[in-house]
Amino acid sequence: MSVAEITASFPIEAFREDLISWYKDNKRDLPWRKDQDPYKVWVSEIMLQQTRVDTVIPYFQRFLAQFPTLEHLAQAEEEKVLKAWEGLGYYSRVRNLQTAVKEVSTSYGGQVPSSPEKISKLKGVGPYTAGAILSIAYGIPEPAVDGNVMRVLSRILIVEDDIAKAKTRVLFETLVRELISKEDPSSFNQALMELGALICTPQSPACLLCPVQAHCRAFEQGRQKELPVKVKKIKVKTVDLAAVLLRNQEGRYLIHRRPSEGLLANLWEFPNLPVRYRGKDEEQTLVSFLESEWEVEATIGEAISRISHIFSHLKWDIQLFTGYAHTKGREQEDLRWVTLSEMEQYPFSVSHQKIIKLAKEVE
Repeated sequence: MSVAEITASFPIEAFREDLISWYKDNKRDLPWRKDQDPYKVWVSEIMLQQTRVDTVIPYFQRFLAQFPTLEHLAQAEEEKVLKAWEGLGYYSRVRNLQTAVKEVSTSYGGQVPSSPEKISKLKGVGPYTAGAILSIAYGIPEPAVDGNVMRVLSRILIVEDDIAKAKTRVLFETLVRELISKEDPSSFNQALMELGALICTPQSPACLLCPVQAHCRAFEQGRQKELPVKVKKIKVKTVDLAAVLLRNQEGRYLIHRRPSEGLLANLWEFPNLPVRYRGKDEEQTLVSFLESEWEVEATIGEAISRISHIFSHLKWDIQLFTGYAHTKGREQEDLRWVTLSEMEQYPFSVSHQKIIKLAKEVE
């Protein structure tokens, strides 16, 4: 169906008024809503991607305390930025954010661009993030369409297109351009997001509390739980890994930095490697790996734990061993022998933070 067909006879003005009025009376007191600073809006929107609001709040506050302005973030060492982000996951988000703010600093005099064309060219700024910054910080009526918004509008307007498809997102962006308040696009976009987060939830929408229930076609037809339509499923691949808490005679542990590109780029971790068959000479495989990779001679003990971590497309199943190093191996920039207290200076992924916790328990 076309946008004109979908919105035919839909009371756009009344819908806008009811939605925005509800939002202004009921919006949550969130730290990034204290002002409309485009840098703060930007940071919050990047953090909120695939992450719950309650999780983001303390991270946002700590991140802004450490990098209060765009220039502070642009000039910061990457390792300190990664450490501030530690635990939020999807680390490419913050690496892209820092790359983009550096460009804003050098190319736009430190001012976040207010034009759709310029802001969309910044690294990591997709249509949703661009729309959120432009509408919330600058009051420009641009759509900010995420999963919440697609869910809400698919029910209100009965849109049965598969929301996993890129062309459906474009359809919803066009719909928002038709519906959005030109006078207060900031409140309109945030209200749609808030409605999806608090009322029009995925599994059990609170329709009786909905401020726009009178305009909802799905509620009228009793179809709210059928929508949105989402067909695509992500297949998760499991990778078996062997990792080792390798300690030397000084009581220091071996850690190394991951490559500068790819999954968890530049984060630190304990020595680990994929294993083809679980339980098949993993100890000896680790010994050979340490010798060939860093010229570290070691003895590997028994496995002490199993750790699982799921990414959006990948599951790590880590068998953790203890070990004793007889030699320190060759010096490398991306290799460190550190104490548990010194590890606090280094950014680790969530799975290897779990290993640190175990190390503290067994030390």
